[in-house]
Amino acid sequence: MDKISFGTGGWRAVIGVDFIKSNIERTAQGIAELIISKGKTELPVAIGHDRRFLSEDAMKWVSLVLAGNGIKVEYIDRSSPTPLIMFRVLDGGLHYGIEITASHNPAAYNGIKLIVDEGRDAPVELTNELENIIANVTDIRRMDENDALGTGMITPIKNPFNGFIDSILSRLDVDKIKTRGPRVLFDPMHGSGTYPLTTILSTSRCTIDVINYNRDVLFGGELPAPTKDTLVNLANGVKVGKYDMGIAFDGDGDRLGIIDSDGTYITANQILVLMYYYLHEYRGWKGPVVRNLATTHMLDKVAEAIGEKCYEVPVGFKYISSKMAEVDAVLGGESSGGMTVRGHINGKDSVYAASLFVEMISATGKSVGKLWRDLEKRFGRYEMVESNVKFAPEFKEELVPRLSDESALPHFSKTIDRVSFEDGTKYYFGDGSFLICRFSGTEPLLRIFAESSDAASARRLIDEMNDYIYNKEPINV
Repeated sequence: MDKISFGTGGWRAVIGVDFIKSNIERTAQGIAELIISKGKTELPVAIGHDRRFLSEDAMKWVSLVLAGNGIKVEYIDRSSPTPLIMFRVLDGGLHYGIEITASHNPAAYNGIKLIVDEGRDAPVELTNELENIIANVTDIRRMDENDALGTGMITPIKNPFNGFIDSILSRLDVDKIKTRGPRVLFDPMHGSGTYPLTTILSTSRCTIDVINYNRDVLFGGELPAPTKDTLVNLANGVKVGKYDMGIAFDGDGDRLGIIDSDGTYITANQILVLMYYYLHEYRGWKGPVVRNLATTHMLDKVAEAIGEKCYEVPVGFKYISSKMAEVDAVLGGESSGGMTVRGHINGKDSVYAASLFVEMISATGKSVGKLWRDLEKRFGRYEMVESNVKFAPEFKEELVPRLSDESALPHFSKTIDRVSFEDGTKYYFGDGSFLICRFSGTEPLLRIFAESSDAASARRLIDEMNDYIYNKEPINV
């Protein structure tokens, strides 16, 4: 029997191999038994799905298993972004929510994401418990669909976006956006985030045009993640069409990509720094910022300059949202494109963040690129380079002990200041640069990130790390 494992973003698996009806129902039975064991059956579970192949069917299979275990379900009767389900759990005071999604993974994947009280990502302690329950499932209890609908055990929610959209609009300076009237080109990457953002920006009197809005389970042959490589058409469209900016979401609408008016791709690290600086300096918000350990240290420098603090946490958005709540942070985010802003939901929140970016260029009268250049002049340049290596299980088993050995470090051209093993291995260098090497929690990848004052220096660090990985001599300390 295949093991169902929940990584940093839920359970994800290849459709037709592991993401099959029997495993989906087994996972749903495990979730039902978890809910029953916690004594939290008095409230319904909110369930949504993205636009991937099998997502809607999987949502119904999960719903029928929950109903068969005496747990009521409210499911969204149309595709929905993950932030919407988080909002419904928070706004409705629910205990649990589920989104059927594989987020930004390739089209061959699908998955299940569990959301808990206050609209947060399920903590690792809970998903570990859930994995053990699923592994011991022996009987799957499911309800007939007609019976479930007829008895009210399952209730389709046909118009779920009103509260979500109104909540964001109430937090925006709509008058500033109306006065500027920016032109925006939007690429939802064939995903489920189209409706809420187009409604918000249209209500704010923006001109918004949309590409790749139709459902395509192959995502146009692209990875449904808003990266520089996948947003070439959006960048060209913004430049040729003379738009003020471009916006992109990933497949389930929780990761954000931004294109400047001249077609330049704005990295996720730049997005975080720009948003934190804007909220602090223009909105007047006070408070720290939270980033994961693979995200730019420019946030630290900005926070220090404005009398605030930057907190570092492990990879996984659950750690970001938890730390944000603890320290009342203005913003939290990661270099992979996920971020959230204080006051709306407790998870990745691309719809609100994108709306705030439109407000930012409207309130400042500056392009995103001009705002970034102003920040670089004040705080210096930070360049991050990433390298991903696919691995076999035996490679991981061999490499993990080596990466955890503080007595034998790689040869680096920079002086190591300290090493952290909190989440993977992170090397902090004396000049403020860093390199982190960690295994992905959702894909069979070894991820290596390096940041320095220029891209060439960051690449050199990655090359030096690869030399170590492929058995060249370490430094003995």
